[in-house]
Amino acid sequence: MFFNGSKCCHRALLFFFISLFLGTSAPGWAFSGLDGFHYEYDKYRNISIGGGVKTSFKAINNLPQSQWSTDATMNNWRIYVNGQLHKYIKFEFNTECANCQQSADIQVLDGILKFDITDAFNLWLGRMITPSDRGELAGPFFQDIFEFERIAFYPSDFSTEHRIDGEFARDDGMNIWGSGGSENRFTYIFGLFKGLHHIATSPLVGARIGYNFWNVEQNPGDYLSSTYYGTQGDILTIGSSFQYQAHGAGTTQNPTDFLGMDVDILLEKVLSNQGVFTFNGEYKYFAPGLTPTALADPTCFCIFEGNAYTASALYLFSEKVFIGQFQPYVRWTDNIPFNSSNRDEIEAGVNYVIDGHDARVSLFYEYGDINTKGRVWTSGITGPKVSAFGLGFQFQFR
Repeated sequence: MFFNGSKCCHRALLFFFISLFLGTSAPGWAFSGLDGFHYEYDKYRNISIGGGVKTSFKAINNLPQSQWSTDATMNNWRIYVNGQLHKYIKFEFNTECANCQQSADIQVLDGILKFDITDAFNLWLGRMITPSDRGELAGPFFQDIFEFERIAFYPSDFSTEHRIDGEFARDDGMNIWGSGGSENRFTYIFGLFKGLHHIATSPLVGARIGYNFWNVEQNPGDYLSSTYYGTQGDILTIGSSFQYQAHGAGTTQNPTDFLGMDVDILLEKVLSNQGVFTFNGEYKYFAPGLTPTALADPTCFCIFEGNAYTASALYLFSEKVFIGQFQPYVRWTDNIPFNSSNRDEIEAGVNYVIDGHDARVSLFYEYGDINTKGRVWTSGITGPKVSAFGLGFQFQFR
């Protein structure tokens, strides 16, 4: 039922969809600016192809020598394929070129067979995003800030080198999702996934609920955004999620049960001068219960254990300057693990928003030790607080 993660399978699927795209010459195809390619055979049969790219340049002050190092990175390079086969049956196939400047290895990001039935009940099967916090469900292309989440990650963000099939918050499994109540203000997602399947005794279980107090967010499927730039009016949504897997962390000899929980809030207000204020806040608590023996084992899947916080505030000026609008922002992040040293960071920057999430340029400054200490959550991790300047570019057509 699910993709097994093999490169041959991934490349075969990619070749199939590229061949489908190149081999189609029917008059239903259309392209308009950043709207991507679309083909409609009839009311319930269609396909669309798009893509996205994020690239950045960073300069980092490497203390104590006070020397600056530079790094140019292709952060993300994706192909999007979406289609419909029947009134209730759709599909989604997306790729990611991770570390594209080094290996150019194209991976399957999503491979989803969708049964979209009603507002209240929909079933997705395949490789997809797991139920989690807003930052994960928004992904790198629908964030309020260029640098993807600095807060602690769920297991589905870790690749197969850690003995799970996750990456970019994806895993193999299923999601049931929907909405209900007055104006569909209540939303839910429930999923079952592989997780740490080499020692786990059960699937990874994940769930998320949310409530829209003001306008109801309009998104495709169970995805979210960290900002709408005021296009959806006033938004106030609170959500909470959890993930659990028996023997979902630790080692084969010393397995532990993974439990992660979070709560997040999005407040976006269109002011009387048509400027837009956006606030995102999030708290995570992970409790894998890692033992000292497991922490000392180099083969351990020693995921974050402790408390993590992040908050950002942004203001989008209503006036357009040349082809875009300026959006200054600040962000604070604090990861407080039980078994390792703390990692925190402050960031200030400005987005130049040309076409929402489809065209944006970001200039930012970071100060903290998240970059120097990394995401290994064992004892003895050290690293200084350093300054970094970055320039990021993001473009999509879809």
